[in-house]
Amino acid sequence: MLYRKIRSYIDDHLSSKEDKILLIEGARQIGVNRSTVCREIRRNSKRQGKYWWSIAHERALDRRERTVRNRETPPDVLGEAKRLLVSEDWSPRQISGYLKKKGIEISHERIYELIRDDGIGELKIHCRHKMKYRRHKRRRRPTVATNIPDRVSIHERPAEADGRRFGDWGMDLIVGKMQKSAILTLCERSRNYLIMERLPCGKNHEKVADAVIRLLYPYRKNVLTITTDNGFEFRSHKKISEALKAPVYFADSYASWQKGGIENMNKLIRQYIPKGTDFRELSDEFIHSVQLKINRRPREKLNFSTPKDEFFRLLL
Repeated sequence: MLYRKIRSYIDDHLSSKEDKILLIEGARQIGVNRSTVCREIRRNSKRQGKYWWSIAHERALDRRERTVRNRETPPDVLGEAKRLLVSEDWSPRQISGYLKKKGIEISHERIYELIRDDGIGELKIHCRHKMKYRRHKRRRRPTVATNIPDRVSIHERPAEADGRRFGDWGMDLIVGKMQKSAILTLCERSRNYLIMERLPCGKNHEKVADAVIRLLYPYRKNVLTITTDNGFEFRSHKKISEALKAPVYFADSYASWQKGGIENMNKLIRQYIPKGTDFRELSDEFIHSVQLKINRRPREKLNFSTPKDEFFRLLL
């Protein structure tokens, strides 16, 4: 036991409580980290600073009795977690936070365990990453965007537009099969509220600008900045800025993390509209249903409230 090792070291090497600092150097001799020894002495020393192994032992037994043991999760709680995973495609952390607000305790790790224990693999297909994770190395490349006149770099964007202020938007385009059609996505960055619309015209920059103006015009008082990438479809950015009275900023080339909010939103959309899909075969009703489903998904950054509730609560 740790307290017996500390007692033995004190008896053999230390003569007074002022020498207690030497115990840090001796931590290596008793085979533990010095931080472990410091925490043990601080937690179990008497008011005079004297460490007694017998008192430490009693306190350890007392803490052991008061420690809450792991309990088996009730079947009905597991059933509700599984229902939310399958029907709503929520992440385990979102399910755990949502249920906790309703007074139901289940950890996100327990839900991950439920997914891993599923022998047929039915549950993991409802996770955004299908339980597969990849890390990508970021490489800085020079930004060359001669196809966009009067381009304004993201480095000129004001510091307060850091994604925490209400009214800063992200904008992107998801291109369908053979690039014959596209879906315009707009995301309010602080509340993750999504607006999306299918564009039969594809990447025509004039019609893309018209669609952006039409979708954001009802919320124009709450559009302070728009951030996007260097795609040719956003060539008419000045038209958007003039109509909404909000500047459009462009991220660096090959730097998708600079607009991570809208990139993450596109990945959520891909759960329902996978790559290779011909968007011309999708109905507007289906696109709208995907938008509604994502906007009612609870978010940890919103204290497990939904983007829809938080967005309209702050709307002017």
